[in-house]
Amino acid sequence: MSERIQLLAGNPIKIAILAMGGQGGGVLADWLVDMAEHSGWWAQTTSVPGVAQRTGATIYYVELLPEADVEAAGRQPALALMPTPGDVDLVVSAELMEAGRAMQRQLVSPDRTVFITSSHRSYAVGEKSAPGNGISDPNKVIEAGRECAKRFMCFDLQALADKAGSVISASLFGAIAGSGALPFSREDYEETIRRGGLGVENSLKAFANGFEAARNAPEQAALLDLSRPMPEVPASASHAGIGKLLESVRQDFPEAAQPMLVAGLRRTIDFQDIAYGRQYLKTLKELNELDALHGGAAKQWALTTSAARYVAVAMAYDDVIRVADLKTRGERFARVQKEIGVKEGQLLYTTEYMHPQLDEVCGTMPAPLGKWILNSSGMRRLIEPFCRKGRFMKTGTLSGFLLLYSLSGMRRFRRSTLRHQVERKSLESWLDLIRQTVPVDYDLAVEIVECRRLVKGYSDTHVRGSSKYLKLLDAARQLSGKPDAAQKLKQLRDAALADAQGKQLDDMLRQDQLAAA
Repeated sequence: MSERIQLLAGNPIKIAILAMGGQGGGVLADWLVDMAEHSGWWAQTTSVPGVAQRTGATIYYVELLPEADVEAAGRQPALALMPTPGDVDLVVSAELMEAGRAMQRQLVSPDRTVFITSSHRSYAVGEKSAPGNGISDPNKVIEAGRECAKRFMCFDLQALADKAGSVISASLFGAIAGSGALPFSREDYEETIRRGGLGVENSLKAFANGFEAARNAPEQAALLDLSRPMPEVPASASHAGIGKLLESVRQDFPEAAQPMLVAGLRRTIDFQDIAYGRQYLKTLKELNELDALHGGAAKQWALTTSAARYVAVAMAYDDVIRVADLKTRGERFARVQKEIGVKEGQLLYTTEYMHPQLDEVCGTMPAPLGKWILNSSGMRRLIEPFCRKGRFMKTGTLSGFLLLYSLSGMRRFRRSTLRHQVERKSLESWLDLIRQTVPVDYDLAVEIVECRRLVKGYSDTHVRGSSKYLKLLDAARQLSGKPDAAQKLKQLRDAALADAQGKQLDDMLRQDQLAAA
């Protein structure tokens, strides 16, 4: 169903476009102006830039006025420079959360606005750096769009552009045409793209994809399916050793836990080797036997399933070797090239910012040497000045790549490093607490497993998460044997995940201490 914007004599059509850097919002605005002017309309575009590419989109504002209205007025029109809340006919967003920002700015009106947005996500820094899952719920934006707009259309316009080998501005242009909101023909839109003269063929394909998606859009935008299918247990593996491990998963573990065990195996083997994956399964088998002994079947094997995930996370920790490995993988370069849109014959150089602290440097050393340096005030004073500044490295150059690649090759010595010794000690302490708790309080033991979620990343991120994690384990020891211990620990964990600094967790722990006193 199309929703044509009503033309009122003397009033321009008002369009707001929200796009991040690199999404072609300016190109889209220019296309609208060019199309209108070639159709005998007056047109004007302005832009209000955001603070940065992902802390705020640039708002491009377009006003279009028929020539007949200008002639009737007998003077040149006075067009506005920026959108006014409640006074916008068409709002176009190149990313779903920017659609939410448009509604927050009250640019969308239920009695007036045709609202078009792409459903894909480009995660904000705050979402990616949150201690827990900081990703905002996209369906809340869709539900709000249904209520706030006269006509709301939401579909993945980025995927439609990628399918055509073009950029999202072209598929957005097609969606505007397909919506029927503006009084121009499809030929007018397509001729505008041809006049641009750049990437015309692919742009027209993306335009056609967006046009059809909007033309066939449902009356009410559908919510996104946010479910994440669990991996299946492969029937076979190309490597005999991995095949034996998969056979063990099928035979020795309950079906409910097998998908997470497969994911854990992939992670631990990728982190180190097949022997490390075997060690992972041995640890899980011991926990599963404990689970079965204390009523795990009636609890849908909650302990085994949760441990399958977080034991893998604990064993495959983020160290300097791991970071170097991930940054020098061929698939990473391919992914970056695809995201940037590198054309054939073009060269791409990636610049990495790395700032290893003294603890991380010593963590890659043999355990005795690393301990000696950390415990020696003289050695610390000698080395720490070299760790105060970050380093920029171009992994696309031979020297930069070889340096990181050589560092990633140290994985064969990882088991002898200080960092591995520290992580193994932390893992065993955590597992011991789980083993002690299961016979006393099964649900509390599961929550203790889930506390490992706090430990991730490296450098300052790892330090902050580990600090909160250790506080939670201390709280778990004190809660053991008390009523509602599991629920209380879950509340503390949620507080720890709520902010990076841990203020909420400290406040709750302080209140508990006062209540106990």
